[in-house]
Amino acid sequence: MEIVPMRDLKNTVRIEELCKDSGKVFVTKNGYGRLVVMDIDYYRSIFEELEEAKVMYEGLQQMYSGKLKDGIKSNGRNER
Repeated sequence: MEIVPMRDLKNTVRIEELCKDSGKVFVTKNGYGRLVVMDIDYYRSIFEELEEAKVMYEGLQQMYSGKLKDGIKSNGRNER
């Protein structure tokens, strides 16, 4: 995990290198967290995982609420 003060954002080459190495850089101002700078590939992977988790959560909600049906039984077949 990389943490840099806000004044270091001027050195864009270093920030880019840090992002490539760790995926993300936490930026502080007066010692407190203010920003996160991310490598675009890291950003994409995070949001792909988030979208997958959302789909799984929605499926589980449907299953627990009884909105899902067994596909085999719904088609009139009871095969395995």
